[in-house]
Amino acid sequence: MSDPGRGAPRPAPPASRRTGALAAGLCVVLALLGAAAFAVLRPGAAPSGAPGEDAVGALLERRAAAVARGDRAAFLDTVTPALRAPEGRVFDNLRRMPLDAWRERFAGFGDVAPSGEASVRVTVRHRLRGFDRAETGRERTLRLTWHDGGWRVSGSGAGDDPEIWDGGPLRVVTGAASLVIGDAPEVAEISRRLDAAEPVVTSVTGRGWARTSVALAPARPAVARALAGSSSPDLTRIAALATVAPGVDGGRGADRVVVSPGTFTRLTATGRDVVLTHELTHVALDAARDTRTPMWLIEGLADHVGYKRANLGVREAAAELRADVRAGRVPSALPDAAAFSASSDRLTQAYQESWLACRMIARDHGEKILLHLYRTAGRTSESAALRSTLGLSLSRFTAQWRTELRRELG
Repeated sequence: MSDPGRGAPRPAPPASRRTGALAAGLCVVLALLGAAAFAVLRPGAAPSGAPGEDAVGALLERRAAAVARGDRAAFLDTVTPALRAPEGRVFDNLRRMPLDAWRERFAGFGDVAPSGEASVRVTVRHRLRGFDRAETGRERTLRLTWHDGGWRVSGSGAGDDPEIWDGGPLRVVTGAASLVIGDAPEVAEISRRLDAAEPVVTSVTGRGWARTSVALAPARPAVARALAGSSSPDLTRIAALATVAPGVDGGRGADRVVVSPGTFTRLTATGRDVVLTHELTHVALDAARDTRTPMWLIEGLADHVGYKRANLGVREAAAELRADVRAGRVPSALPDAAAFSASSDRLTQAYQESWLACRMIARDHGEKILLHLYRTAGRTSESAALRSTLGLSLSRFTAQWRTELRRELG
């Protein structure tokens, strides 16, 4: 930007002109002082435009500092009166969580707003003490309004995804190997089951993972869908899933197990153990970040671990697939990624097919070979992984698996 006050040196004016300029300058200064004094006398006067980035940053810092020191009144002083009740609940929930950090960082201005209002994008960042190695963050929109002499938060973006602290009063349970946060009634139960699952998972996957987990258990399905991520499947058919809370500043994010409230509560006690052990296996093997390993191995190995403590027979656990096999509908190929989509009409059978494939490998070759196959298939092709670990071609392995289905389920 060019500066009109800079340029080539100019000759000094005559004395009379300097005196006149001085007088004019004094008039300008006095006028400015008068305007400033008038503004001081009228602290509630609305600004003519949106706040600057510095003003927004200062407001966000006040909010973060209030959360850090537990100053509820200071936090509520950053919002308009209409927002104090819901933001009070947010503050209370944040204070219940074991936070090493919680803050909102300015990310840009949003849509143009009327004078006295503003729309800003912020990245809400947080880190859970003892469980997260780095901060995670999601972008949200805040509406700011000039109120009572200052900028205050007056709302959020209509399309913003809710966070776990946006729900009802949170319960936080820290177990021996788990942290469970949510407003669902099953929070303590989920923690207990995850703690019991950890040694089972470690016995198969090895000790080379954190051996801890964070689970989010919201009471509302809409919150569960948001926490699961934009690409999450329809949770009405899934009781829980492993996902990754997005990282910030290039970080890898943090593992989370999101429990789907409606579906999880319909499971038996055994079913809940199977599901949580399954998802914890995904956490141990970093499956939520895996884009290479075939889905039948990802889901089949997790089910193999999940069923280790379950006193269920194969025909009972794979009832839907058994009905297909008995009707002569034996699958011709291992399930591909599309078979695990929420819209698949054979979603349940895809899990059962994968489980029985991995169960067969563990029985015939051992769990260490199954885990070796899993990790090899994440680095090379499916065919090459089967040949190098089992000594079988894909077609030969598939034929053995189809024979297994007929024997177990026919």
